[in-house]
Amino acid sequence: MISSAAPAGALPEQWLLLRVDGRDELTAAVASFTRTRAFSGMLLFNSDVEGLWRMFRANYRSVPAAGGAVVDELGRLLVIRRLGKWDLPKGKVDKGEAVDEAAIREVNEECGLKELRIIGVLPATWHTYERKGEAHLKRTDWFLMQGSSEELLVPQHEEDIEEVRWVPVDELPSIKADTYPSLLPVFEAWEQAVR
Repeated sequence: MISSAAPAGALPEQWLLLRVDGRDELTAAVASFTRTRAFSGMLLFNSDVEGLWRMFRANYRSVPAAGGAVVDELGRLLVIRRLGKWDLPKGKVDKGEAVDEAAIREVNEECGLKELRIIGVLPATWHTYERKGEAHLKRTDWFLMQGSSEELLVPQHEEDIEEVRWVPVDELPSIKADTYPSLLPVFEAWEQAVR
């Protein structure tokens, strides 16, 4: 997370807070965060937040993605199990493809649902990863979607999806306890939207 000032309140547990004033400090902070694995998040701050954000992004290949938090007629959330963690269906936006179309396509491909309808917009998320020695920064635009439990769920195994299922709101705490921190705002926004 990048901010123009240190937070007034407490940070989430296991988060690192650093003021970053230059590229060398930024590089050292990111390397330390990545190497130690002792922290679940990092908040970097500087009075020039836009400059800090540009400096941060310059170290990564940008990857646009889109996904869906899908609700069925019973108010349940569609989740996927991928690489040992609970996740939401998402994927890269193809060149020339509209972001909302990519979100629907990805949910269809990863879960088998064909009858999908966008009913709202959820917060975008950012996360970094490394693939083939190259650092990537992925922005995922999230959409609230309506789907049907009448359709057969089919996990896309070639994308390492082990399981696809609908979960009721009361099971969401156990899903959130075993997911990626970057997805927590999406789960929370979904909960607010379907209440």
